[in-house]
Amino acid sequence: MNSTGFKTPLGYAILEGDENGLSRVYVAEDKPKFSETVPEPLQQAKIQLKEYFLGKRETFNLKINPEGTDFQKKVWELLLKIPFGKTSSYLELSKEFGNTKAIRAVAAANGRNPLWIIVPCHRVIGSDGSLTGYAGGLWRKKWLLEHEQPQKQQSLF
Repeated sequence: MNSTGFKTPLGYAILEGDENGLSRVYVAEDKPKFSETVPEPLQQAKIQLKEYFLGKRETFNLKINPEGTDFQKKVWELLLKIPFGKTSSYLELSKEFGNTKAIRAVAAANGRNPLWIIVPCHRVIGSDGSLTGYAGGLWRKKWLLEHEQPQKQQSLF
């Protein structure tokens, strides 16, 4: 497994993967050591994430290879459908999954998402609009959601 990373406004983004694709993206407070050799999937992920933080990218076109159960992977596929600048709730995801009784399992799978930002688990909020738990810290979730809000035009009058 290879890794690379870079500094972001939220800490160091760490990317892990190999020729089969990006398997993990997470944030760390301190700069870790990285591999000397960076395979193409990680190079592309690094470029695209930098563009995201610069406000120049809203979607990702990457080869991903996250590890998880079939159930988790299905939930992560649903997360990928939440558009940039939009949010969903755990209840809405459960409905889309086809089983509202699975709301806690859907929430747990959301929390185990290994691809920070790429699979946008930060776009899931409580049904009442509240920011709910986030592995990277609620302040990061708030930052990401604000970063994805369309710029509001300032009135001239």
